[in-house]
Amino acid sequence: MARAAEAAEQQAFADGPRLVADIGATHARLALQVAPRTFRHVAVLKCAEFDGIVELLRFYLADHAEIKLQHAALAIAYPVSGDQVRMTNRAWEFSTDAVRRELGLATLLIVNDFTALAMAIPSLAPSDLMQVGGGLPAQNAVVGLLGPGTGLGVSAVIPTEDGFVTLGSEGGHVNFAPADEREFAILQYAWREWRHVSNERIISGPGMELIYEALARRNGVSAPPRSAADIISGALEQNDPLCLEVLECFCGMLGGAAANLGVTLGAFGGIFIGGGIVPRMGEWFARSPFRARFEAKGRFSTYLSDIPTFVITTPNPAFHGVASILAEHLRGRTGANTLMERVRQMRATLTPAEQRVAALVLEQPRLVLNEPIADIARTAEVSQPTVIRFCRSLGFSGLAEFKLKFASSLTGAIPVRHSQVRGSDSTHDLSAKVIDNTVSAILKFRDQLDVRAVDRAIELVSRANRVEFYAMGDASVVALDGQHKFFRFRIPTTVYGDGHLLKMAAELLRPGDVVIAVSNSGTAPELLAAMDAARAAGADIIAIGNGHSAMARKAGVVLAVEHAEDSSTFLSMISRILQLLLIDIVSVGISVDEHNANDAEARERRLLISHLDS
Repeated sequence: MARAAEAAEQQAFADGPRLVADIGATHARLALQVAPRTFRHVAVLKCAEFDGIVELLRFYLADHAEIKLQHAALAIAYPVSGDQVRMTNRAWEFSTDAVRRELGLATLLIVNDFTALAMAIPSLAPSDLMQVGGGLPAQNAVVGLLGPGTGLGVSAVIPTEDGFVTLGSEGGHVNFAPADEREFAILQYAWREWRHVSNERIISGPGMELIYEALARRNGVSAPPRSAADIISGALEQNDPLCLEVLECFCGMLGGAAANLGVTLGAFGGIFIGGGIVPRMGEWFARSPFRARFEAKGRFSTYLSDIPTFVITTPNPAFHGVASILAEHLRGRTGANTLMERVRQMRATLTPAEQRVAALVLEQPRLVLNEPIADIARTAEVSQPTVIRFCRSLGFSGLAEFKLKFASSLTGAIPVRHSQVRGSDSTHDLSAKVIDNTVSAILKFRDQLDVRAVDRAIELVSRANRVEFYAMGDASVVALDGQHKFFRFRIPTTVYGDGHLLKMAAELLRPGDVVIAVSNSGTAPELLAAMDAARAAGADIIAIGNGHSAMARKAGVVLAVEHAEDSSTFLSMISRILQLLLIDIVSVGISVDEHNANDAEARERRLLISHLDS
């Protein structure tokens, strides 16, 4: 079995080496991964010598022009959340998709640098680490990570049934908390320049230089300017008293920050120290105030004494993490774009014009996702109906439905599983479960959303003479939200929640009016009778709720919410959230239609709706 797995991993590199990089504010470390856990042509470049990310990558790749790269993954000192990347401590800004196209890559992943480093931790061997102090790592426990460099990175590794999940964090920007008078003096010195002083301002390379200046001022000594590297050298090689005090103070502060992370995460898997500064201190760091400060937590000293702390000493550990993230992406485990694969596989079967649309999808996915049909057609040099035919060739009704699925496949979100809340759960556990269950339901709802029904609802409400919401009990919250939103579009909107008034109101409706019935169960007799009366009066009816209910069968348009909840114990909260989301989606659709009344995509959607209605 092990040989088979190894053979499969080797086969994964049949399309050539992969570019991996760890790009910080000061240095960029790059390599070509030629096999699992095997990196060649490692280079360290100074970021200041390049105008941007493309120039840096082209410089490195110029020495390997004979290699046709298909895949790359870069770890960047930035909280990555979308296509546009702006580095925190360097004035580089770029579009991931634009860089991918410029370098001719099939895949380019951009991940946070400490997310990559966190993903490397599970694969590190004891020889890659230096333990500081006591404690043993617990099995299947959370691991914390922080590391001072140009900034202060913070992350975590959370074990799951399927492997590991990394925690995206900007924990380096929490407020710095001094522990004694000396550290308070350093904080006061920093306050002269910044009103908000974070841990990163002080527990970092630039922070070490600030500590040096502050202590020189506090001690009344004249000290020449020194870089962080010079301060470490002055302390460990020249035994300079001021530099030694700086290192002792710095390590104590780092110990306090590590302890805070340990108790915040419950990190009994250990706290790991990465970054470029601490490994330079070598064995001296093990004798520094770090561990004593780590355990100096009052009532929680024993708690922290059980948590081991390690310094990551292996060179370029982020390579292993970013390579692991890239490998999982290509295997389809964490966000592989199966829709893109379908486009690649079907490309040869499409007409020449549709193939041009397919090429645009593969080469510029963000453009296809963000631009209207007119711009997509113009860029692909095809007609707008060709774009629609391309979408239908993939099994979608049109561009809107294609975009919805395409967006979800590009995000690569980690699925959240449903967890049962139990009476024995702590407040922390039940809070996490409630949130996770809601997120899971929203993701499932997104994937099952009937886009054609949403389009028809937007059309009906947009042209309605008046809109009346019929909702009873806790569904009235959704109706009131819809009333507020639709009224802002100058659509006369009313809410009826009294069972005795529903049928009376429905009998006064006319053709061109729209009823929106909201109910989780869809079985209330008063609601059903009112819907019958509204239909008899010629009004259009939209149902929001159970798609298999009697209410749904009486409606012309059904915006289905199929989430099941135990309403005998709790209010149907998640269902209500999904219903509110539908109101938001329809509202945004109306707003877009108002701003693009003459847009070709809006006209195409109306033609499709008219065809479906007929």
